[in-house]
Amino acid sequence: MIYRLVGEGAMVLHMAFLVYVAVGGYLAWYRLPALWPHMACALYGLGIALIGWDCPLTDLETWGRERAGQTGLPPGGFIEHYLTGVVYPREHLLTVQLLVALSVAVSWIGALILHRRRQRHSSENRA
Repeated sequence: MIYRLVGEGAMVLHMAFLVYVAVGGYLAWYRLPALWPHMACALYGLGIALIGWDCPLTDLETWGRERAGQTGLPPGGFIEHYLTGVVYPREHLLTVQLLVALSVAVSWIGALILHRRRQRHSSENRA
């Protein structure tokens, strides 16, 4: 039972991480310091996608599931198992990755623009 919970918990954390990478940068629109942890996660996600780094959550989920008597994740990992071919067609993986990258870029640029506007506005109010 505990191993199944480990596998399921890793799956939930994995999905939360992917959602955070895709849209977490928008939190920086409200609190600029939120940009730093998002930047670290987005860069790690980029490393996984481009360089092929291993994700420890994939290993943890596979470990828990195998010990619970279930099948672990395939060699393609979490995204291939749960998303590609399920949520979007396999041939659109690159499109989805580019859309996520676009979302990250827009969130960061928007955060910096809003931060500069707030700084300008606060300096005008002091004068």
